[in-house]
Amino acid sequence: MPECNVTVCNRLGLHARAAARLVRRASRFTSDIRLERLDRSAAADAKSILSVLLLAASRGTHLSLRTHGDDEQHAMEALRELFQGGFGEEVEAPSPLEAGK
Repeated sequence: MPECNVTVCNRLGLHARAAARLVRRASRFTSDIRLERLDRSAAADAKSILSVLLLAASRGTHLSLRTHGDDEQHAMEALRELFQGGFGEEVEAPSPLEAGK
């Protein structure tokens, strides 16, 4: 089961439009895909828009991404790429205060 850490880096965080992009991409794969805040305060099924929104992941939030299934490696790469690209939105470096979290 591959696992990696990702950071929400787009300006508005994991809001409705970004979450919808994540869910659409995750739904292309047969693998189970889970996201969990590194502070362990919330976890989500990446194929559920409501579950993803309940993460309340603002810019700078660190998440653990786990995939499990037949296409787990492809799913991991595709979702990591989505996070790194800021969900196709404007990406800003976190402020010094956010970087210290």
